[in-house]
Amino acid sequence: MNEALLIWGIVLIAIAAFLLVLEVFIPSAGIIAVTSAVVAIAGIVCLFRYDTTWGLIGALAVMVIGPILGGFMLKIWPSTPMGRRLIYGDQTEADREHLAEAERAAQAERLALIGLEGTAMTDLRPIGMAQIGTNRYEVLAEGGWIKAGTPLRITHADGSQIKVRQT
Repeated sequence: MNEALLIWGIVLIAIAAFLLVLEVFIPSAGIIAVTSAVVAIAGIVCLFRYDTTWGLIGALAVMVIGPILGGFMLKIWPSTPMGRRLIYGDQTEADREHLAEAERAAQAERLALIGLEGTAMTDLRPIGMAQIGTNRYEVLAEGGWIKAGTPLRITHADGSQIKVRQT
């Protein structure tokens, strides 16, 4: 039998695995991954031409190890520089910290609204507009329908949702 086909088959499957790993670090819109699949198929063909048993072993290895390797690569992808850039954009660590600080300040501002009183500007069915101090907010009535002009008290402020009750 031709030992060169066995060696070529194993080397091509190893190159396919390397290309799949390389796809995570070099953005190619899937070109490297497709090349990896073609190289893996070429390796399996070489193994089948050498011996059917080796071909089946190679095909099974590619069908089992390929998806496992692909899943692992997808799991570590957000930790790579390219993955972070695609997920978070061109933000620096300072930019991300600034956004987190702004989010914490906005949440603190929302929590400070709890207990304040105001007036329903529109009918709350159960969502509508309310005047709290000098600001207008979209609010959710906890008890159902509240008519416009009714005095309100903020009972809950979480994220972008402000809940009110009739006073």
